[in-house]
Amino acid sequence: MSGTTITHENTATTGLREGTVAQSRAARELSLKRSEFDVAVHLGRIRTVPDDGGGGRRVARAEIDRLRAEAGFPEALRKSVEAVGTAEGAAVMQVSAPRFTRLARLGLVVPVHFYLNRYRAVVWLYPAEELRRFAADEKNTPLLSGRTPEGLRDQLEAGLDLRPRNWRGRHLGLSLRQADDPWARAAVVASLLDPVQVAEIVKDPYERALLNRFRPTPPAHGTPGSPAAHIAERIMTADDPDEIAWLRADLTHALDEARERRPAPRPAPKTHTPPAAAERKPSPRPKRRPAGLLGRLRRGERRDPAAC
Repeated sequence: MSGTTITHENTATTGLREGTVAQSRAARELSLKRSEFDVAVHLGRIRTVPDDGGGGRRVARAEIDRLRAEAGFPEALRKSVEAVGTAEGAAVMQVSAPRFTRLARLGLVVPVHFYLNRYRAVVWLYPAEELRRFAADEKNTPLLSGRTPEGLRDQLEAGLDLRPRNWRGRHLGLSLRQADDPWARAAVVASLLDPVQVAEIVKDPYERALLNRFRPTPPAHGTPGSPAAHIAERIMTADDPDEIAWLRADLTHALDEARERRPAPRPAPKTHTPPAAAERKPSPRPKRRPAGLLGRLRRGERRDPAAC
């Protein structure tokens, strides 16, 4: 029976993989650069599915067929996932680069991706389509020309920069959409908090171990432990008190749901096995009393003189 079950499971897994392709191949079939493909996934334009074989997420063949059947493919798809930096973004919105940066720091335009250049400076990328819509909205016209409103200007002078927080919010949304397990969803929230914050909320070491197992793989930025990796880690970790507060609340709620679904696995309790009963030693055989004169002397018997 066990052999039959394994065969069925392997057949099912093979069938699932036959209906999907790796992300690199999906990007080629959709005429997208890998960076464009990643942006498309972040924006929800391309849906991915988990790989039961543990090899990362894949793209269903039906999803590729759907996108290829859309009008204007592939130019329309490529345009919808175009991501631009500050200079290009300013050109799209027809504003100066400093004004564009101010709008981004105020959180009015949200980055979808970032990378570190060779000088370890953070380069933010924004969806060009979102920038076009922002510029086309008449209610945003005062923000695109003239002086920045006083209240917003005061926030900028105080050092406000919502780009990292807004990127984390977008990244959190994507990761939660991809999480198919309640513990995985809790791990997504925990991944944006400092480990000390997580330890304060998740006191059970077995639960923390399970969260680490489900922790999503962060985007690669330099080798682990390098200065570039440390910069990226700071961006990916919440530092604003308000953001930390709602992430802690979300993690607590996610943990309650995960525990209700199933508790974290832990080692089976050790059963006490009583030691084996010692073999009973045979009772010593009683010593035989010495016979003859010596024996009688030991017993305190006296010889009858009359017998001599």
